[in-house]
Amino acid sequence: MFTGIIETTAVIKQIVQSGSNVDYWITSAIAPELKVDQSIAHNGICLTVVELKDNTYRVTAVAETLLVTNAGKWLAGDTLNIERSLKIGDRLDGHFVQGHVDATALCIDKQTLDGSWLFTFSFDEQYAPLIIEKGAVCINGVSLTVFNVTGSTFTVTIIPYTYTHTNFNCIGKDSVVNVEFDVLGKYFLRHKELGGRA
Repeated sequence: MFTGIIETTAVIKQIVQSGSNVDYWITSAIAPELKVDQSIAHNGICLTVVELKDNTYRVTAVAETLLVTNAGKWLAGDTLNIERSLKIGDRLDGHFVQGHVDATALCIDKQTLDGSWLFTFSFDEQYAPLIIEKGAVCINGVSLTVFNVTGSTFTVTIIPYTYTHTNFNCIGKDSVVNVEFDVLGKYFLRHKELGGRA
C-alpha cells in the first residue's frame, strides 16, 4: 500500500529481456537503504526488489505488467517516480494507492501557467465510472486531484514542487502515463454491479 507522495526519483541504468519478463536495473538515492523482497512503487507500479548490487537494484516486470502499464516503453536513462510502501503510523498525505495500475492515459495537452502547469489526459471510456470531479487519481505514482472530468478526459494541476521533484517535468503532449483509479470507487462500482448486495 502506498500514498501517492513521491519519495524520490530513480534512473534506469539497464534493461534486460528475460523471456516474457523484463528486468530493470535502477539507481536511486535510496538504493543503499533497500532490501531484497521490498515493495517499491515505480511510476505507480508496485515492483519487488529482487537483487541489490553496487548501489543499484533490480526489479522484474512480468508480461501482464508490461501490457497494462507504460513499463514496456521505459528506456535506459528514463527517470521514474519512486515511493516505498506505507508504514503503519505514517501520515497519509495523499490517498490510498495499491500500486496496481489500471490503465495508461495519453497526455493531450500541457499548459504552463504563472506558477503551475495544467495537464490534460485522455483515457479509455470504460474507466469513466471510476473517476469523478475533484476526486483522487494516481498518475505515474503521484496522488492528484482531478477536474474538468469528461467521459474520456480529465485535467490535473501540478505545483512547482511536484513538477521539480517528480518526472512530471518529463511529461509532454503524447506522453503515456500510468493511471490507478481510486480503490474506493472500484469497490463501490463492484458493489453496484452485484445489485447492492453486501
